[in-house]
Amino acid sequence: MDGREAAIGKLPFEIHFVSSIETEEFSRFQSALSRSSVIGLDAEWKPCRTPNSTSFPPVSLLQIACGCRTLSDRKYDFQVFLLDLQSLPLPAVWKLLVDMFVSPNILKLGFRFKQDLAYLSSTFCARGCEPGFTEVEPYVDILSIYHHLREQSSGKKLPKESKSLAAICNELLGVRLAKEFQCSDWSLRPLTEEQKSYAAADAYYLLEIFSIFQFRFLDEGNSLHNTSGFASSNGLLGLKMILQKSELWQNNILRPKVSDASTMIRSISYLIQPCGHSGGAPIFHSNMLQIDSSLRKIFRKYGERIILTDSDRRPKVSRKEKKHSTASSNAKKSPEPEIDWQAPAPWDCAMGGDGCPKFLCDFMVEGLAKHLRCVGIDAAVPFSRKPEPRELLNQAHREKRVVLTRDRRLLSHQYLVNNQVYRVKSLLKNDQLVEVINTFQLKISEDQLMSRCTKCNGRFIQKPMTTEEAIEAAKGIQVIPKCLFGQNLEFWQCMNCSQVYWEGSQYHSAVQQFVDLCKLKE
Repeated sequence: MDGREAAIGKLPFEIHFVSSIETEEFSRFQSALSRSSVIGLDAEWKPCRTPNSTSFPPVSLLQIACGCRTLSDRKYDFQVFLLDLQSLPLPAVWKLLVDMFVSPNILKLGFRFKQDLAYLSSTFCARGCEPGFTEVEPYVDILSIYHHLREQSSGKKLPKESKSLAAICNELLGVRLAKEFQCSDWSLRPLTEEQKSYAAADAYYLLEIFSIFQFRFLDEGNSLHNTSGFASSNGLLGLKMILQKSELWQNNILRPKVSDASTMIRSISYLIQPCGHSGGAPIFHSNMLQIDSSLRKIFRKYGERIILTDSDRRPKVSRKEKKHSTASSNAKKSPEPEIDWQAPAPWDCAMGGDGCPKFLCDFMVEGLAKHLRCVGIDAAVPFSRKPEPRELLNQAHREKRVVLTRDRRLLSHQYLVNNQVYRVKSLLKNDQLVEVINTFQLKISEDQLMSRCTKCNGRFIQKPMTTEEAIEAAKGIQVIPKCLFGQNLEFWQCMNCSQVYWEGSQYHSAVQQFVDLCKLKE
């Protein structure tokens, strides 16, 4: 696989999982904070499949990436701390995090961190830490950095693009973040090693991206400030190309292994300033930490301040959600009982029908229509995608069909057609098919399977065709794959739309699926 893969294999940083304030990991976290001038921030929470409009999801994990110089040998120590907010006593760490967020001597990096901060604040408030978190300053958003790099490389103002952190890492660093863990359940414990690596990488690579940006502020006169030397065919250069054009590379200050961006960052002496440390909790004040002048310059020009207002602390509710909420509350006030199908269907011989079941499926159950066709049942769809209710019901009345829908509102139009609307209760296509078969007591035989065109509901020509006949019939309509030639297969053609079908592996799998669903072997 091309490019470096983050969250898999050997990582260029240490990971510390902090779940208690009594552990060595927490002491390391305090020490690292006291010696860091730049940190990367990220947070994880359990994905919410059905968003709650009254509260934010609780944050399960807070990631803080620190790059700090060791006191003994002046080397750089890159560490990422994963704070387990489900296990840590939040009141015990709240003041520490508040001081970190507002310390003027620590530059905070994030990627659209305002939402994370709102969720964090809500989580801490729920555990008795009022008023949570209200601001972060000084702060620089990595997305803003990316936009500035693009403009500097092109030499002109460009429209801002909404890109993911993974896309930015891939473009700038050649790193591919393993995003398959993004939607995992972060509330479950223990976390897997892969989850920890993924979470740590998201925070750490904020530092790498920032290091590229900070190179442009090393010296006013070095070649890095020449945007013509920075431009490339794709609009951006990776860290390797930037360093090759800089005086740092020419003076052999950096190691020659240019493919490893993390190695280069360890050589950047201006990234984080050393300081004394006497142990215990870090105290953020000016006489202990002096933020680098280049960092101050970056913040003055490109930094921002995150402030949570009262509206930021409340979940946003769209007009659509408000309408849905109002409709739901009204439904609860005056519930309408679900009525099972009782009357004879319009195709019933006693009602003057021909005895052949026929349905009309609206756009909400289009998948059910195809399933019904697969088991040989006549299942039409409306002439227009979203017809008016009266138009839909008129078609059902003319063709003696039962309308299948998930829309409750159609039931209020029953007076237009007597007993010709059925509301499907199941959500999944397979369950919907079984529900309709049971409700209308449909008789399904194995001979009926795959006897209708799933595309248009037409019937097949009864006599199968040879390969040569199928090729001729399909001209101008579809292409018969050459791999089917000489396999002695049988072909069928729809009498309505002329679509050609054959018995391939998908056909046999589908037949077996519907044999099982309809319980035809019992």
